[in-house]
Amino acid sequence: MPVAQLFNPRSIALVGATDKSGWSISTLLNLRTHGFTGEVYLVNPRGGVVHGEPAHRSLSEVPGPVDLAYVMVPTTAVLPVLREGAAAGVTSYVVLTAGFGEAGEEGARMEAEIAAFARDNGLTVLGPNGNGFINAAAGITPYGLPIPSPLLRGSVGVVLQSGALASSVLGFAQARNVGVSLLTSMGNESTLTVTDVVDYLVDDPATRAIALFLESVRDPGEFSRVARRALLAGKPIVALKIGRSGLASRTAQAHTGALVGDDNVIDAAFRGLGVIRVRSLEDLIITAGLLAEVGPLPGPRLGVVTPSGGASEIIADRAEDEGLQLPPFAPETAARLERILPAFGTVQNPLDVTGYVLVDRTLLARALEAVTADPGLDAVVLLSEPPRLAPAHPAPVLAAYAASAKQIAGSPLPVVVMGNALVDVTEFGRAVQEETGFPHVVGGIEHGMQAIGAAVRWSEARRAALAAPAAERPVSGAGAFEGAVFEGAVPAEAASASGVWAEHRAAALLSAAGIPVVPSEQAYEEEAAVAAAGRFGYPVVLKASAEGLGHKSDIGGVRLGLTGPEEVRAAYREIVAAVRAAPGAGHAGGAVGVLVQPQRRGGVELLVGVVRDPGWGLTLAVGLGGVWVEVLRDTALRLLPVDAREVRRALGELRGVRLLEGARGAEPADLDAVAAVVARVAAYAQALGPRLEALEINPLLVDGSRVEALDALVTWRD
Repeated sequence: MPVAQLFNPRSIALVGATDKSGWSISTLLNLRTHGFTGEVYLVNPRGGVVHGEPAHRSLSEVPGPVDLAYVMVPTTAVLPVLREGAAAGVTSYVVLTAGFGEAGEEGARMEAEIAAFARDNGLTVLGPNGNGFINAAAGITPYGLPIPSPLLRGSVGVVLQSGALASSVLGFAQARNVGVSLLTSMGNESTLTVTDVVDYLVDDPATRAIALFLESVRDPGEFSRVARRALLAGKPIVALKIGRSGLASRTAQAHTGALVGDDNVIDAAFRGLGVIRVRSLEDLIITAGLLAEVGPLPGPRLGVVTPSGGASEIIADRAEDEGLQLPPFAPETAARLERILPAFGTVQNPLDVTGYVLVDRTLLARALEAVTADPGLDAVVLLSEPPRLAPAHPAPVLAAYAASAKQIAGSPLPVVVMGNALVDVTEFGRAVQEETGFPHVVGGIEHGMQAIGAAVRWSEARRAALAAPAAERPVSGAGAFEGAVFEGAVPAEAASASGVWAEHRAAALLSAAGIPVVPSEQAYEEEAAVAAAGRFGYPVVLKASAEGLGHKSDIGGVRLGLTGPEEVRAAYREIVAAVRAAPGAGHAGGAVGVLVQPQRRGGVELLVGVVRDPGWGLTLAVGLGGVWVEVLRDTALRLLPVDAREVRRALGELRGVRLLEGARGAEPADLDAVAAVVARVAAYAQALGPRLEALEINPLLVDGSRVEALDALVTWRD
């Protein structure tokens, strides 16, 4: 699809131009006042004069070539306009008209006709039901709402699945002095999609960072492809994805299905793709603006230079929130700062150079020079802001900011300039930055520290992507860049399996794949259960065993800590009766028995589950298991494939990771062994093929170096 032609027309026809429409008035005004130098033709079926200019009755009457038709006609007239335009050689369209798929069945039918016609005739259509676009880098602004002045040209590409928010985003970007390269309101995406535009921005030399407002990810595979392209190209994607409240269970049988919801999967997918997810429009623009200016950051170790003790304390708190480090200054740095600071100052990181900056105007610059030379830091944060009000004599102000800009540009470490609070950059402040080259200022400590944390995480993701061998960089599909591959045989029955495999079948499946599983014997009589218990040695566990049986504990189908034959006999009878009486269990008349297992004590119980997301594919959940699964919901998610290293990182995200590390004198778990087993489970889940809906081990017992599945469940797609 020739997206570049759409966004870079040399001539534009406004089809449906009329003095009665605010859309028409704004679009023409935007083109006339924001730098478009090409021909603009007005098309109105009545001809005459529109907006003080002569209008043509149809596209076929336009005297010159038309690169872009901006369509503002009634809903039923859109397709005829496209037909006429195609006959006249017009291949690019913006359709502002609403009333299509968003309006009901008839609108959806008309939109489908437009999409089919566009595909059949090689047309590129932005919309319908969109405001158009602003190519600020080229001064091309076919956009239906007023554009605030000045239109700041910069390097952030903005793609929005919302027309109403576009002006707010543009206004906030201007308030924070963040320039855009391209802003696009997508509308209904009948032919041109978000991923098409992102693909264009990855190759656009004017764009250094990409900001997305997403209501949905329509094609996860295509989104994954373009996100990886952006990551490898060094163009960060920052996304505000709404819809966090809509959790959806994938399967009623596995705990994992209740833990893996739509929004949780999106989080995992974005993390694996290096896409930065934010929670507000402010963070969307501030984070993208920072990344567009500073690019990759070398690491999480920050030095902070500020003239405020209070700001230092806020920064320290927010750094911990974001996983950023504020290491002590190196001895040589500390000694140098001791010579610089006033006697009442304290040398520590964050560094408060104190209000003495009002007496010694060189203090902040000398402290910054010392801190940026520290060998133990990756980047430095400087608390500073552009001036807000123009003084009577601006020359000294300009000279001071120019000197600071020169120092920052020559720093051996990246310097992020951050303001104390989120306030607008004034016209004078913007002028000072433009004239002196003073760098971009991140808006406020709260949003600024979040943006810096995001920049560090994105930088780490990009380094990992670049370090992966080229063969391990898939260009389509979801998942991480690397993953364990299952080596071994997959049972032939996996190709035709269906329904729920309860523990005895699921455990056998896992055991055959080399995954450690607690030994067990199936028994359909009391005495057989007693005999099995004797072979294992007491204490033992009895669990209900029947085809299709999911959560045994929910119906009273588990007995723990049985210490002798009489307890086993009694437990056997109780379990079988509970299964038979379970409402809707569907086991009456079928074979009902028990599994006998040795009792395991101690250790930490984990949940390891894999669930198939309808869009993103297989998703791994790992977290605290056993009875704590639904209470604590302490789970980390990853899209498959994953390797043991990525599993280790996931384990480290758990709130309960200290239990694995040996809290309160307990033996620490062998996390390498745990990660290896979990990675093998994930690889095996992939190898089982497309019929697998869910595979769950709960619990996976971890006791020192021993890792063992104590219960399992497999659900197949019908």
